Amino acid sequence: MFSAMLLGIVQGLTEFLPVSSSGHLVLYQQFLPTPDKELLFDLVLHIGTLIPVFWCFRADLLGMAKAPFAERGPLQDRPNTRLIGLLVLGSIPTAVIGLGFEDFFESLFSTPATLGLTFTITGALLYASRSALQGDRTAATMSIGHALIIGTMQGLAIAPGISRSGSTIAVALFLGLSRPFAARYSFLLSIPAIVGAFVLKASEVDWVQIDLMPLLAGGLAAAVSGYAALTWLLKLVQSGDFSRFCWYCWGMAAFAVGLALSA
Repeated sequence: MFSAMLLGIVQGLTEFLPVSSSGHLVLYQQFLPTPDKELLFDLVLHIGTLIPVFWCFRADLLGMAKAPFAERGPLQDRPNTRLIGLLVLGSIPTAVIGLGFEDFFESLFSTPATLGLTFTITGALLYASRSALQGDRTAATMSIGHALIIGTMQGLAIAPGISRSGSTIAVALFLGLSRPFAARYSFLLSIPAIVGAFVLKASEVDWVQIDLMPLLAGGLAAAVSGYAALTWLLKLVQSGDFSRFCWYCWGMAAFAVGLALSA
């Protein structure tokens, strides 16, 4: 139970803060026992982190749900319909990379030695984002190419140590998206990725003799800590302090390298 709750807290914090949840779980699992049925536990943690996204962006989700019935006219004048299209486009490269290369990326980067490299890359992206010009693009001016580039970055973030939120928001800022919309688009884009991964992997789970208490404890811990992390990050992105996490990522890179050398 303690291990499940602690891993849930780690998942919730690092899923939204730009420091790579998968990289942290690879490192923490070197020291903590993983609850039985590891795949199911991992899925429950990810579903737990979806709850804060649904809550914080409920207005966007409700607007998109109503869009087919409420919006009329040219696509340029239908912001929620256009946002749906941009999310679908961004999800295409994510799905292609996730379905075609997930095993390759996870086998290549799921060791402490290679986490030193991926955490360094995440830190470099965050540090570079401080030089991004103040953009003003929103759903109305964002292009198909922008959606595909951000979606590709999200797909590459299946490699442990590459932060999904950090890489997608950083790239969105480089492409000229406004800070508030860069964060909104990044987290809305995570919904189909997480739900899709859950649906695909749920078929691989052994549902016999499941111990529900560690699963519920981990999922609840992930939801609570995820909400705290998400609301904090949204404020940091808008204030321009988003890049400060580069120092933490480089510290984790050094820790991963040290752990590999000691082994």
